[in-house]
This record gives sequence, structure tokens and C-alpha cells, in this order.
Amino acid sequence: MSYRLGVDVGGTFTDVLLVDEETGSTWRAKTASTPSDQSVGVLHGIDKVCAEAGIDRSAVAHVLHGTTVATNAILEGKGATVGLVTTEGFRQVLQIARSFVPGGLAGWIIWPKPEPLADLENTVEVPERIGSDGSVIKPLDEEAARLALRKLRGVEALAVSLINAFANDEHERRILALAREELPGVEVSLSSVVLPEMREYERALTTVANGYVQPQVARYVANLSAKLTAEGVPAELSILRSDGGLSAAEASIAAPVTMLLSGPAGGVTGAVWVAEQSGHTELLTFDMGGTSTDVALVQGGQARIGRETKVGDLTVRASAVDVRTVGAGGGSIAHVPELTRALRVGPQSAGAEPGPAAYGKGGAAATVTDANVVLGYLPSALAGGEITLDRAAARAAVQAIADAMGLASAEQAAAGIVDIVNENMLGGLRLVSVQQGFDPRDFALVAFGGAGPLHANALGRLTGAWPVIVPPSPGVLCALGDATTSARDESARTVLRKLGDLSDEDLASIFQELATAASSRLAEQGVSAAQIAYSADVRFVGQGNELPVAFELAEGVAGLGAKFDAEHERLFSFALSVDHELVNARATVTGPRPRVTPISLEKGDPDPGEARTGETPIYVDGRYVDAALYDRLKLKAGNVINGPAIVTEMDSTTLILPGHAATTDAGGSLLIRPTSKEA
Repeated sequence: MSYRLGVDVGGTFTDVLLVDEETGSTWRAKTASTPSDQSVGVLHGIDKVCAEAGIDRSAVAHVLHGTTVATNAILEGKGATVGLVTTEGFRQVLQIARSFVPGGLAGWIIWPKPEPLADLENTVEVPERIGSDGSVIKPLDEEAARLALRKLRGVEALAVSLINAFANDEHERRILALAREELPGVEVSLSSVVLPEMREYERALTTVANGYVQPQVARYVANLSAKLTAEGVPAELSILRSDGGLSAAEASIAAPVTMLLSGPAGGVTGAVWVAEQSGHTELLTFDMGGTSTDVALVQGGQARIGRETKVGDLTVRASAVDVRTVGAGGGSIAHVPELTRALRVGPQSAGAEPGPAAYGKGGAAATVTDANVVLGYLPSALAGGEITLDRAAARAAVQAIADAMGLASAEQAAAGIVDIVNENMLGGLRLVSVQQGFDPRDFALVAFGGAGPLHANALGRLTGAWPVIVPPSPGVLCALGDATTSARDESARTVLRKLGDLSDEDLASIFQELATAASSRLAEQGVSAAQIAYSADVRFVGQGNELPVAFELAEGVAGLGAKFDAEHERLFSFALSVDHELVNARATVTGPRPRVTPISLEKGDPDPGEARTGETPIYVDGRYVDAALYDRLKLKAGNVINGPAIVTEMDSTTLILPGHAATTDAGGSLLIRPTSKEA
């Protein structure tokens, strides 16, 4: 027998899910993250879940990993020293960047300009020139290139981005060969490989970002692979990409810029899989962990894929699930600035170490978790008993906030902390819905992460998105996404042709060539293509910016133009009658989906009495009320839980507010809906 193992490393917890590849059965575990060396937490989680399943480590054949190593390298400014090689005359491409002038009321704000990842001292020019049509206008001066490369001795990574290299990579590949001679041992990123598309600044920035995170990713993957082997886990390691697909470990090292949103993408993939079991395909996903909250929008069972990945102040061109991150999590710290005396929550987080005051690890600042403890929403232990909550410490931390604000009780301060963090997360949900032209009331809200189900009912009330779906084992859903996703690869290139000048056969030829290239790379990983998706960046002739559009080859040129018109109309309320221009073409190839058996609960009646374990007072809407307690493992399909109620399980806690009820479906999900107009 062999097993697949999904691992998601968050700022506070590491989640692990084990799948039997023959039967589809699953086992779950949750353990504290180890920020100093993430692999320690990963191995601890593997031990816990293997013990739960009663198997030896050696039975694990595949480890599928969602990681934040590349993301953290950028956020913390701890990436490699990168050297950049550009065409003569383009040395300041990163410093010039794109101008951005905020308009309206924000016009007076002085926006700080982030420092480029490759500074001028480590940027060199080489004499060469490629035309936009791919023709060689000026041959590469190889001797000058060698001298330029020698100036970069001491850099940890090298990025090569020459003008119009997307049309002809001949000069970049020659510089790669020279760099291997002049800078032995230095990893080299070519723009013609990382992002073979037009727009010099975006291509250079993305290539430099790839080099910036590459050494850290390479060290982490090599370290984890070595430890897995040393600990008797002879598994094949794959890393989750930002677009929700999987990539072999070696491929992820070569292109780490494709995994900047590796962690959040796993949660969206898992949410889609679970929601399908409940019959919902139009979704807002809401992943609240210990450090941050990630939100996304799903249409027709497919997550929206964006062409830009934003991490901190850095925006690169790479396909990624359109996830927005808010600095709001269970560990978000509440504070009262002396100047305003107004309560603030986040974005600073207590993380895993020292964690919230309730964890008893030395944390003293009040956090969202501490507020939930004071309000009575959390049980006495988390992560299956690994963390025991110190209620006295939580109350003392929240009382300090109450004193600073002059409030009468810790409960009032705790309620304020929860209200503010809910509003912060609502802002993130509006970014992926209202700001994109979607009404959140047309979607179901899928809530997961260790803290998500505690706040899910309140977010449903704020957004009007019903039902609120709380999946089984929501705290490890990201790991489920890692374990249920498929291998994926993508090919893209710039076309720059009017649709009116293309026949259906021309269009099909362009995309089929890209699909063949992506399929061959996937085949090198031992994966056959099961699905091919096509998308294009299209604009009206004369426009400066384009929109990504997904389409089928059978729709032809006319169908592609119609799809673009509809998207332009949705976003901007108008469409022009001029011709369209195909800017970039893209083919994404996905491998077979792994087998995972959905949960199937025993059918019961509406009465959930067999799962009731007691009751507890909770503070809600300004007063204490008695809430029924339920053990989620004892619920049956069809059970209806009326609020106020708390449903507990190993990895998360679900709060059902007064005026709402949760129905358990056959797949084990809780579907929360209001039961009164006042709710």
C-alpha cells in the first residue's frame, strides 16, 4: 500500500493530511509550526498522522507540500544578493519601474518607493540588441559580456533580462553559457524562461525575483528532502504552485517565483473540492489562520487565476490563484495607541512563538485568540490537546486593553477585538467580490483554517453570503488541498497580432504548440496530461493594457473576441467596436486528479441530541447566553444545530450565533443559514 501526504506550513500551525491511494481514506493531524526550521514541524506532523493511521513512515510515497519559504524571503527581505544583466542602455530598468500617481483624495500622499531587489551596483549592461520581431539588430559582444560578468563575482544569484528576449532567446542563452564559466556555482535565471512575454520592466522584475528567492528555496527543499530520507520517508517531494497545481521539487527550485502563493493556493483547492460535495460551485473562500486571513473567489468550481502575484510591495508576473491576504488571524495583536486611544487589531501577530497569552508560552499581548477565550468561544485545548489554553492569562491580557480604553469589563474589550478583526476580513472579501464586480450575496462562503469557523457566521452576516460552509476538519483543509491537487505546467508567449488577421486554424496552431511544450515538461516528471486549459491576454487595438480571458479552442477567433468583450463590459461597463489584439497566449496542462474518498456520514434526523456534550455561557451581542456544546465527530447527516451553539473538533471550533442554524450534510460539512430576518 502507498500513501499521499499533504503538508501545509502556516505561521502558527503545520497541518498534515494522509491519503490512502488505493481506498481514498484520509487521516489528519495538526502540530505547532517551527519558524526556525520548518522541516522540524513537518516531520513532527508526519509522525503524528502516521501514528494515527497505524502505518510506518516508509509507506508514504508522495509528500505534497504547500510552503511559504519563498513568500517569507521577500516579506522579510532575506533573499539572495542578485546580479542583473541587461541590454546596453537599460541598466536602470528596475529603478525607473512603472510610474504610479494616486488620484483623487489620495493625491497628496507620498508613496514610499520600495528598493529594487537588484541594485545598480550589481547591475551590468552588455552590448547587444534583439528586435521586437526576433531579428538580431546588434550581435552580442561576448568579450564585453565576460568582463561585465566578472564584475558580478560575489553575487549569490544571477538574472539575465535582455530587451525583446521573449522574441528570441539566442543572446540570453549565450550569456548563460558564459556565466557558467565566469560565475561557477551561481544559479542563473533567464527572462526568456521565467517570463517569455513583452514588457521589459515586468519581465526583468519577475526574473530578478526568481533569482532572489531561489537559493533559499533550494536550501529548504534540499534540507527537507534529506531529512525525509534520513527519517525513513523515501517519498517523492512535490511543491504546490501559486496557481494551485503541483510541481516536482526540482522544477520548483528552477522556478520558485511560481510558488510565491503556494500556501494559500492549497486552501482554495481544498475548499473547491469540499464545496463540490455540498453542491456549491460559486464560492467565496475564507481561510483564517493564526497569522493572516486569505480570501478568494471561485466561479463555476474554478478559482479565478490572476496574472500577477503580489507579496508585500512586490508585484511580479506569474499565474496565481487570485488570493488576497489580510493581516488578521488568531494571533493578531490588539493594541491601543496612546495618540488616538482607539482600538486596533493587527497586522502584527504573536505567531507560534510566543503565541497568544492563552498558549502559556510567554506571550503577554492580547490577541484575537485571547478575545475568543474571554468570550467563551474556545474549548480548553487546541490541536488535539497539544496546546492547553490558559484562560486566566487570556483574561489578564484582554483586561489590559479594557483598562486602556476605559471599558467596564474584559468582555466588552474582547467583543470589540472580534468586531474589528471581522471588519478587517470583510474588507478582504470585498476586494475579491465587490471590487471585481461581483455581489457576495450570489456566493456561498467556505470558511476554514484553525480560526475561520469561529468567525464564519459573523462574516456570513456581514457579507450576506449564504450558506456559510464549514468543511469537516477545516483546520487542515489546506493540507487536503495539497493532497488532492494535480501536477501542472504552463507555457506562454507573446503574439501581438490582431484577431482580424488570424484564422481559427492560426489561433489553434499557436495554442497547440504551447500545450505540446507544457505537456512534454509534465511528461518528464512522469505525469500524463489529463486536462488542457487555454487563456489569452487580449485588448482592444490601441489600448495599453490587456485582460486575461479563458476560452476553448473550438470557440475560435470570434469566440475569443466575444469572451473579451463580455469581460470588458463586466469590469468597465462598456465595450468598443474596434478590432481586438491578441497579446499573450497561454496553455496550462494538468495531470490526473488523485483519488480521495469523500466523507459519508450516517443519516440521522434533525435532532442532534446524540452529539450534545453539555452547555457553556458565551458572551454575544452584549450579554451572556447559554450555548449548547456539540462533538462534531458524533453528528449525523441531517442534524440541525440551532444557535447559540459551539461545535468542537480536533483542529477547529465552529460558533453558531443566535438566530442561525447549521445543517449537517452527507459529506460532513456544516451549512449555516439565518433562521430569522433579524439575524
